[in-house]
Amino acid sequence: MITAPTIEYFALAPLLIIFGAAIIGVLVEAFAPRYLRRAVHVPLTLLSLVGAFALVILQTIRGVPTTPAAMGSVAVDGPTLFIWGTILVLSFVSILLINDEEQFVPSAASVPGSAEEEKAITEGAAHTEVYPLALFAIGGMLLFPASNDLLIMFVALEVMSLPLYLLCGLARRRRLLSQEASVKYFLLGAFSSAFFLYGTALLYGFAGTVDLVGISRALAAAGGTETLLLVGTAMLGVGLLFKIGAAPFQAWKPDVYQGAPTPITALMASGTLVAAFGAVLRVFWVALGNDSWNWQPIMWGVAALTMVVGSILAITQTDIKRMLAYSSIAHAGFLLVGVMAVGEKGQNALALSGLLFYLVTYGITTVGAFAVVTLVRDPGGEAWHLSRWAGLGKRSPKLAGLFAFFLLAFAGIPLTSGFFGKYAVFRSAVAVGQGWLTGLVVLAVVASAAAAFFYVRVIVLMFFSDPSADGPTVVTPSWATSTVVGFSAFATVALGVFPQPVLDLAEKAAKSLFVQ
Repeated sequence: MITAPTIEYFALAPLLIIFGAAIIGVLVEAFAPRYLRRAVHVPLTLLSLVGAFALVILQTIRGVPTTPAAMGSVAVDGPTLFIWGTILVLSFVSILLINDEEQFVPSAASVPGSAEEEKAITEGAAHTEVYPLALFAIGGMLLFPASNDLLIMFVALEVMSLPLYLLCGLARRRRLLSQEASVKYFLLGAFSSAFFLYGTALLYGFAGTVDLVGISRALAAAGGTETLLLVGTAMLGVGLLFKIGAAPFQAWKPDVYQGAPTPITALMASGTLVAAFGAVLRVFWVALGNDSWNWQPIMWGVAALTMVVGSILAITQTDIKRMLAYSSIAHAGFLLVGVMAVGEKGQNALALSGLLFYLVTYGITTVGAFAVVTLVRDPGGEAWHLSRWAGLGKRSPKLAGLFAFFLLAFAGIPLTSGFFGKYAVFRSAVAVGQGWLTGLVVLAVVASAAAAFFYVRVIVLMFFSDPSADGPTVVTPSWATSTVVGFSAFATVALGVFPQPVLDLAEKAAKSLFVQ
């Protein structure tokens, strides 16, 4: 007799809304006249994100579920709801940036610079399928950190990644660079997915299950020295560390961030990073928490290398998007410091709340920074070279001031959200009371000081250099871009001056992590 599966539809409702809207978007692409598609896609996408966020709030008010949903395969606990809310907010503002059609090529299938591409531009063609593709990617981002078994997590990884591979190749300008970024991301992402899947197979061989809690119980019963466990953990870690851009798996990040359309870069740099860290926490704390003495030394080295690589190589960059990519790599290293603060239950809650708060602050600031980048233009597109930003403070002091403020938040200057984000993560690591982890915090502080150099370098370039006669143009922002920049600036100030409400919310969410 086959027993029908039990599906908690209300718990999964935010996921279902996003995937449902993505499917409707595909049908719109298939059947709606071309001139109507964008008029349908934009409200459909934004309303689905708002609806999903409202359901997350409603679930939080009604009470966090105490058991996993969908036959134990999806963990809708406090951290999941917090991460879902964060991803949905970041996705909403990223979609507002995507609404700028100037960022996307009208015909991706045409050879760059060909007559076919010129014809598509003349006819006003547009790739409206970016909206359903973005929704599928966002749905994958929501499922990835909520997955309670490794097979569901692998499916979520692919659903999140495949649309992004396509979206990275749709930049309107610097076409060859955009296509190169797409191919690089696809090839390296395929390799990382293979590592993840092979690691899943080895852990199944060790534990006899792909369920995260089941793996944890197998560890408690058998110990942590089996070859299948060690090799499986290493291969699974490669797949996850690739998605967050941790060294030595970070090489894709600067190339992809540079070549992708800037709104897609903003979505990846914020939402994808939040989702990937949620999955890292789910795997290493829930499934492999009882084996921390094996993976913590390796993670220590990865975190240290990531911070050093991100902070030092960012100094050598001349492309604004590549510099922000290396900044993202350095921040991934700072976040990994909190991942290693696994210990007693109270320490876990402190570390997890710090990580959740850091993800919110970093994600919001990142979207704001990339929104500013879209507004500084050369005749051939965005002003990507740092030398083109010289004297921007004299040409457009308000925009330069906003960008400087976001850079200071990245650096962790007090009274910005970045300061309290770093403080929350580093505090949790020091609270563990282990000298080796305190040493890593000291290294992280030094790396933060080094990273401040390349942020300040850009600020000095903008305000203390003379603008060139043929300097870049600051375009008038659309209402959508103005909303993104304004929201990001306001949130960065608010979370820097009044961080406690969000910290309390993160702490409350952290206490309900499903660990058995």
